[in-house]
Amino acid sequence: MRDLPTRDAILDFVRDNPEKASKRDIARAFGLKGEARVELKRMLREMQADGALKKADRAFRGDGMLPPVGMLAVEGAGPEGDLFARPLSWAGAEPAPRIVIVEKKGDPALGKGDRLLARLRPADGEPGLYEARMIRKIAAGAQRSLGIFRAEGAGGRLVPVDRKQDEMIVVDAGDARDGELVEVEQVPGPRFGLRHGRVVERLGDPGAPRAVSLIAIHARGIPTIFPEAALAEAAAAKPVRISKKREDLRHLPLVTIDPSDARDHDDAVFAEPDPEREGGWIVWVAIADVAHYVRPGSALDQEAKLRGNSTYFADRVVPMLPEALSGDLCSLHEGANRPCLAVRMRLAPDGAMDGHSFHRGLMRSPASLTYEQVQAAMDGRPDDATGPLLDPVIRPLYGAFAAAWKARERRAPLHLDLPERKIELSPEGQVLSVGFRERLDAHRLIEEFMILANVAAAETLERKRKPLLYRVHEEPDPAKIEALRVIAEESGYKLAKGEVLRTSQLNELLDAAAEGADAELIGMAVLRSMTQAYYAPVNYGHFGLHLRSYGHFTSPIRRYADLVVHRALIAAHGWGEDGQTWEEAEGLAAIGEHISMTERRSMEAERDTTDRYLSAYLSDRIGAEFEGRVSGVARFGLFVKLDETGADGLVPISSLGAEYFRHDEARAALVGEKSGKTIVLGARARVRLMEAAPLTGGLLFELLDAEGFGRPGRAGPRGAAPRRRAGADKIRRAKVKTREKRGR
Repeated sequence: MRDLPTRDAILDFVRDNPEKASKRDIARAFGLKGEARVELKRMLREMQADGALKKADRAFRGDGMLPPVGMLAVEGAGPEGDLFARPLSWAGAEPAPRIVIVEKKGDPALGKGDRLLARLRPADGEPGLYEARMIRKIAAGAQRSLGIFRAEGAGGRLVPVDRKQDEMIVVDAGDARDGELVEVEQVPGPRFGLRHGRVVERLGDPGAPRAVSLIAIHARGIPTIFPEAALAEAAAAKPVRISKKREDLRHLPLVTIDPSDARDHDDAVFAEPDPEREGGWIVWVAIADVAHYVRPGSALDQEAKLRGNSTYFADRVVPMLPEALSGDLCSLHEGANRPCLAVRMRLAPDGAMDGHSFHRGLMRSPASLTYEQVQAAMDGRPDDATGPLLDPVIRPLYGAFAAAWKARERRAPLHLDLPERKIELSPEGQVLSVGFRERLDAHRLIEEFMILANVAAAETLERKRKPLLYRVHEEPDPAKIEALRVIAEESGYKLAKGEVLRTSQLNELLDAAAEGADAELIGMAVLRSMTQAYYAPVNYGHFGLHLRSYGHFTSPIRRYADLVVHRALIAAHGWGEDGQTWEEAEGLAAIGEHISMTERRSMEAERDTTDRYLSAYLSDRIGAEFEGRVSGVARFGLFVKLDETGADGLVPISSLGAEYFRHDEARAALVGEKSGKTIVLGARARVRLMEAAPLTGGLLFELLDAEGFGRPGRAGPRGAAPRRRAGADKIRRAKVKTREKRGR
C-alpha cells in the first residue's frame, strides 16, 4: 500500500488546487488506490473533525481558506491602485483573508461596495492573500447610503441625498439623532419592500455651513485624509537647486495667468519674437516639476495615484497632493525659485509649430496675474502689476497667440466654447450669487498654449519611443450622429451623410446656427453626440481637438496623468532617477482606467454640489417664473435649463395635461398624440418653480409656455392653485430624478 500523504501535504494540495480538491482529486494527486483510499477517507474525516479541513460542494478546503468560487464585496483601492474585496460569506476567524481583484480587459468597472461573483485562488508567494477573477458583477453601486436620519420608534428611516435611491428602514440607529446627516450600511432584510440598514457614521447637521460639498465627497467616496507617511514625505521636501541636469531659466519672465480664486499655480508662459524668422514666435510653457517630489512607489505617489486628481468645489478643494506641495513647493509663486519642466516651441508666422524642445530647469516668476488683469492691460487699463510687463511680456503673448489661432482655425477643432458657471459663497457658506464666468481672450491664450505644450509632449515621447498615457477622445457613435442629423434637418440645417465625419463638418453646422434662434439647440445636440474622453496608453487620437497625438502635460499638481507624462519625459531625456520606471510603464493601462474613473467621480461630485447650491439658492423663490431652454427630453418629462443661473429642473410629462405625449427619441422631442404639439431639445421655455429640494439638488418646474408648443392643455379647472398642488404631488412621486437617463 502506498504511503499516505501527511496532513501538511494534504493542506498544501488543497490550498494550491482550490477548484480540484475533492476526495477523488486528492487520491489521484497522491496516487492512492484500494485500501489507501479507505485510509485517506478516514484521515480526511479526522481533519474535518478537528477543523483543519472544511467541506463544501463535495470539495475540501483548509481552515481559513476561501472556496474556489465566492461572492465578494469591493472594499476600495489600495495604495498601489489595486482593488481589494472581502468575502460576503466568511464564517471563519477574523480577519478574513485579503483578496485582490485581478482585472482583465472587458471587465465592467468596479467601485467601493460593488458585489461580484469571482473565482478565487491563493496568490503565489503571499500567505493569506487571494486573487479574484470576476465571473460577473452582481450589484453595481455602493451598498452604503448617505442621507438624513428620521427617528421613528426604536429605529427610524433614511432619506437619501441621492435622488436615484429609495428610502431605507434604519433598524440600528446607534447614537444618531433625528435630522442628522448619517451614513447607513445595508443589512439583510425582507426580499420585498424597502431596504434595511444600520448607521455606521454620523456626519452632523446637514444645514451646517459647507455641508453641501461634504455630502458629495462622502457620497462619491473621495479620499480626504492623507496617510501619515505621505504627509511626512511632503513635510520633508526641500527647495531645489541648480544642478548639471537642471537649467537656470530664471532669466525668462515666465508669468502665471490664472483665475482670481486659483488654489495653485502649475503653469507659466512667456513669448518673444523669433530672432531667426520674421513674423515667427518663440513660446515657452513652464510646468511645475512635481515628479521631483513625488517619486515612483513613494507614499506620496501611492496616494496621488489613488486620488487620481484634485476635486474642486465652490468652498473647498480636495487636493491630489498635500498642501506642503500643492500650495507651496510645487506652486509657481511670484518671486520664488521653483523647479519646472519647460517646453520651448517655435511657431511660424502662420502659427504652425515646426519645432520644440524640453528642458528641466529652475524658474522664478516675476508676477502671478489673473485673466482679468491681463485682459484689462491689453484693453488699455494696466495696473501696478501689469503696467511694467505690458510691452515686454503681455503684448508678445498676445502676438504669439494671434499666430497660434491661425493654425487652430486651419485645424478646425470643435467650436464648442461652453460657459463656466460661477457660484459665490459667503464666509458662512451661503450662496450669494450664481452667474457665469466671462470668456476672455486671456483664457483662450492660455488654453491654446497649453494644448500646444500637450501636443509637443506626446510627439516627443513618440519620437523617443517612450510609453505614455494619451488623452483619448474617440469619434462619436454613428447612431448619435444620425440623431444629430435628424435634429439638424428638422431645424433647417444640413449635416453631410455617407462619409467619414470631420470636426469641420460639425463646425459648419454650429456656425450656420450660431446667429439664429437654434444656436443653443444645435450646440446642445452636438455636445450630446460626443463620446467621453479618457486616458489610455493606446493612441486613438483626440476627435474634439482634431489632433493625432495628445497627452496631458500641463497640470501635474492636480492630475496624475500629467505626472505620468512628466516621468516619461524625464526618463526619455535622462534627467534623473525620478523618471518613469519599468513597473509604471507596464502598468499604464491599469493606471489609465483608474484615473479615468477618478476623473468621472470628481466631475459627478462637483456637478452634484453645484446642483445642491443652485437648489438652495432658488428655494426661497417658489412660485417665481423663469425663462430658459429645454436641455433634455426623456420619456418621463422635460429638463429645462434656466437662463439666469443655468440650473436644470424637471417638468414631469404627466403635468403637461390630459393629452398623451409620445417620446420621439430620434428627434429629441415630445409629441402630442392628438394635437401634434411638439416640444424639442433647445426650445425656448417659460416655467414656474414648483419645488426645490436642496438636500438632493432637485428642482421641479411647471411648464407655462414653450417655443412651438403654446400653453399646455390641462385637465380639470384652470388656475394656478390646482396646477401648483399637482406639481407638488409630482415631485413627491417622481423624487425629482433629474439625472436619471439624461445620458450626460
